[in-house]
Amino acid sequence: MKKFLESNGKVVDIVVPNKYPQFLGFLDPMSKIITYKDNPEAAAKVLSGADVVLCMDFNSLKRIDDLGALVERSNGAKVLIDHHLQPENSFDIMFSDPGASSTCEVAYFLIKRMVMADRSLASLDLDAGISFYTGLMTDTNNFANSVRPETFRMACELLELGIDKEDIQFKVYSGFREERMRMMGYMLYENMKVFPQSKAGFMLITKELKERFDFRDGDSEGFVNLALNVAGVEVSALFTEADGYIKVSLRSKGDFSVNKLSRAFFNGGGHERAAGGKIYIPVSEVEEYFLDSLEKYRHTICK
Repeated sequence: MKKFLESNGKVVDIVVPNKYPQFLGFLDPMSKIITYKDNPEAAAKVLSGADVVLCMDFNSLKRIDDLGALVERSNGAKVLIDHHLQPENSFDIMFSDPGASSTCEVAYFLIKRMVMADRSLASLDLDAGISFYTGLMTDTNNFANSVRPETFRMACELLELGIDKEDIQFKVYSGFREERMRMMGYMLYENMKVFPQSKAGFMLITKELKERFDFRDGDSEGFVNLALNVAGVEVSALFTEADGYIKVSLRSKGDFSVNKLSRAFFNGGGHERAAGGKIYIPVSEVEEYFLDSLEKYRHTICK
């Protein structure tokens, strides 16, 4: 989206709440993305002077933590472009499509409609295509989840644009640090628990584990999906200890709605089969709380 807007004469800055995963660094080779956590002053300056604030890939300002307050205070028009369920009414304009595979898909077809309506607009270039394909590929878990005909149509058009899908896949999935790979092995062998009666898988990353494996933002990307590969597991949870709270990542298969589970018990939400949230309890109580939430979910929400 940034490249498209810049090619049409707009001045664009990207602000994100936290540092993006290391394996996505090839999309920001000049390190121009502003990370609120590392540079709150720069983020505040950009948002205070913005005419328009595009809010992408989240449906609630609370989902971007403290950055949400800066967005709320900005005088710029707030435009939501997103694909999560039940967006809140905090935006001036909304382009929301919960049926889309990803926010990239929503933005891509929005741009296509804009170009068709105004032929004077510059279209997408190769760099923009690379970014769009990366988002499409990662959010669908390599086209395994939440895909529809439009998803493959978009991928086809990006291939026709000239993107190198093998190169993108290599950069995303074959460039991990050694520590990250060793941590994944440990999580599978020593940390993962399976609860057959609850049809659930469970992982917990403590601060001690982070220190042991030199944990960096993005290192646990994909870990929450691992337990879903176990026969009989319908819901998988990854809990990560942070300062003052526990981050929650949930995935499911079949008819199990982790969106409803997260909204009811984990102060979050998301998609039917992919959701997240936060809880504010001691690490020692996380496992019991998770199992209790599953029991309550099946006896109340599912009925």
